[in-house]
Amino acid sequence: MSQARARSDVFSRTALTLAAALLLSTFAPSFASAIGESSQFDVRLVQYDGGHHRPRDTAPRRLAWELRKRTSVEPRLEPSEVRLDDPRIFETPFLYWAGDVAFPPLSEAEIIGLRRFVQLGGLVLVDDAAPNVSDGFLASAKRDLRRALPDVPIAPLPNTHTLFRSFYLLPRPEGRVAGPEQLEAMIVNDRAAVILSAHDLGGAWARDVYGNWTFPVEPGGEAQRERAIRLGINVILYTLCLDYKDDQVHAPFIMRRRGSPR
Repeated sequence: MSQARARSDVFSRTALTLAAALLLSTFAPSFASAIGESSQFDVRLVQYDGGHHRPRDTAPRRLAWELRKRTSVEPRLEPSEVRLDDPRIFETPFLYWAGDVAFPPLSEAEIIGLRRFVQLGGLVLVDDAAPNVSDGFLASAKRDLRRALPDVPIAPLPNTHTLFRSFYLLPRPEGRVAGPEQLEAMIVNDRAAVILSAHDLGGAWARDVYGNWTFPVEPGGEAQRERAIRLGINVILYTLCLDYKDDQVHAPFIMRRRGSPR
C-alpha cells in the first residue's frame, strides 16, 4: 500500500472525531478541570515543509494567555503543532497556519487532510507575517487552499460579518500592520471556514520571555495592538460559536452604552 493511501485510510478512520472535538471544545470552560488538558482549546500551529511555520514564535502561546485572561474559554497555555497529514488535526476545531516566505506545494496527503478538516467543521486562520512581500507565504497558502477546495472562492470578508462581533465589536482587521481594510475568507456551508489575514496578527501578539512586546505596531501603536489581540479572540470565539450572535444580541448593550432608551 502506498504511503498516500495509508495516510488516507488513517484519515478515514479518524476524521469523524473532529465533530466530537468541536462539541467538546464548546463545553471546555465547564469541563476542562474535570476532563484534563485534552478538553482545552488549542491554538494549534500548522507544520509544513520548506518555509517558516513559526515566524512569530511566541504568538500562539500569547494568544492562548489572552484568551484565558479575557474569556471563560480554557486554553492550553502551551499550544501544540501538527502537520496537515497527521490525523491529530481532527482533535481540535482550530488551526493557525502562519508563515513569512513562500513554500513548496503541500503533498497530496496534506491536501486531503486540509480538505477534510474544513469539510468536517474546522476553521483555519492563515496569517501572513510578511504581507508586503509579493509571491510570498500568502500566495503559497492560497495555491494550496485552491487545491484543497477548488470549488470555493477566496473572497473579501465583509466587516459586517459575525466574526467582527463574536466577542468584541471591531470595525476592521488590524495586526502588526494596518494592512487591507478586509480579511479574506473561504465560505463553506455558510460559515467562514478559512480566514486569511495579510496583517501579521502574530506579530502584534508576540512577546518575549520578559513580557516585552517583540515587534512594534504601525501605524496605530498600542491601540492597534489591542485591536489585533481582540481580533484573535474573536476568531476563536467564532470558531466555537459560529453565527449564534447577530446584531440583536448586541443592540441592548450598545444602546445602553450610548445612553439610548431600550
